[in-house]
Amino acid sequence: MATFRLALIQLHISSIKSENVTRACSLIREAAAQGAKIVSLPECFNSPYGVKYFPEYAEKIPGESTQKLSEVAKECSIYLIGGSIPEEDAGKLYNTCTVFGPDGTLLAKYRKIHLFDIDVPGKITFQESKTLSPGDSFSTFDTPYCRVGLGICYDMRFAELAQIYTQRGCQLLVYPGAFNLTTGPAHWELLQRCRAVDNQVYVATASPARDDKASYVAWGHSTVVNPWGEVLAKAGTEETIVYSDIDLKKLGEIRQQIPIFRQKRSDLYAVEMKKP
Repeated sequence: MATFRLALIQLHISSIKSENVTRACSLIREAAAQGAKIVSLPECFNSPYGVKYFPEYAEKIPGESTQKLSEVAKECSIYLIGGSIPEEDAGKLYNTCTVFGPDGTLLAKYRKIHLFDIDVPGKITFQESKTLSPGDSFSTFDTPYCRVGLGICYDMRFAELAQIYTQRGCQLLVYPGAFNLTTGPAHWELLQRCRAVDNQVYVATASPARDDKASYVAWGHSTVVNPWGEVLAKAGTEETIVYSDIDLKKLGEIRQQIPIFRQKRSDLYAVEMKKP
C-alpha cells in the first residue's frame, strides 16, 4: 500500500476534560469517514497546556481518556495517535502519547523525552520540568503502510531523535505539539522541513487550535511536510482537520535520486541509540 490518507486534528481545547475528549472523538470519526487511515490528535488534547494544569488533569494509562481513544480507534478501524495527555505513574507526571490500532489495542506509548524548559526574555518563559518528568525511551509502531516514529513538540528540535527513528526504518514522523506565538512563527515550519529533508521522511505535526484567551496560546498551523521539504497541507489557527495523502513511492524516488543513506561517512561519525 504505497499511498494512505493521514489526518491531523487541530482541536480547540477547553478547561473541561470530558468535553475535550468527546469533541476529539467526534472529529476522529469525521476524519475516518473522509478516508483517513492514520489520525493524530494534538499535544495535551484533554487538558489546558500549563504546569499548573498537569497535576489536576493527569490520569493513569489506561484511564478514562485513553479508554475512549481505544474505543473510537476500534469503532473507526484506524490507527490513532492520541496526541498527548498528562500521565500519572508511580507518583511522577509525564507528557505521554498513546497509539491505538484498528482493533483498539494499545500499540505504543511514548513519554516526551525532551522537556520544554526555555527562557526568551520579554517573550516567554516556560518550565515543564517543574511538574513533569522526562521519558527515557523511543517509540515506533508498524502499520500496513509504513513504520511511524513518535515525538512530542520540543522533541522536534533534536535532530538525533529523528535520525534514530529513520535508522529504525520509520518513513513518517509524527509530533503532536503546541508551539507558541514566539517560537511558532520562527521555527515551527522550519523544524519540520529540516527533519523531513535531513531524513527523507514525511513529517506531521498536530497542534491545538489557537485560543487567545488561554494562559498558553498555541500557534496552531498543524502541518504535513514531504521528504523533499514541501509543505503538503497546513491548517490556519482555528479548529479543523488537516488531510494529506502520504505517497511512499515518492519517498522511495527521493531516496534514490539523492542517496544520502548510502553516502553517510560512518567511518567518521555516527548517531547511535544508547538504549532501546
